[in-house]
Amino acid sequence: MVDAVITLIKPGSQRQDARGVWRDTDETTREIFARMDSVARTEFFNGGQTGFRPEYRFTVFIDEYQGEDLCEFNGDRYAIYRTYHVPGTDDLELYVKREVGASHGQENGA
Repeated sequence: MVDAVITLIKPGSQRQDARGVWRDTDETTREIFARMDSVARTEFFNGGQTGFRPEYRFTVFIDEYQGEDLCEFNGDRYAIYRTYHVPGTDDLELYVKREVGASHGQENGA
C-alpha cells in the first residue's frame, strides 16, 4: 500500500501562560506511509464549483490518523477536507485540497 510519505499536521493553538499572556503553541507533525491517488473527476468538478481544488486522496491505516486538519506532501501543504473509512478494511481515505488561487506560492488573482 505504500507509495508516499505524508506529514500529518495538527496546528498549534493559543494558550495563556502563568502571567496571563496569550502565546502560540507549536504545531505537531508526524510522518506516515500512505498510498496516493488522484481524486475522481466528479470530486474535482464539485470542489471547483464550491471554491476549492481537491488535489489527492491518500489511503492510510486507520489507526495512524488522529484527526489532523492538515498534511504536507512533496513540500506543499494541504487541508484535509474529508475522510472515508473503507468498509471491511483498516483503510481510511484522506481527501485533501488546496484553496483555489493558493497554489505554488502564487497570490490570489495573479
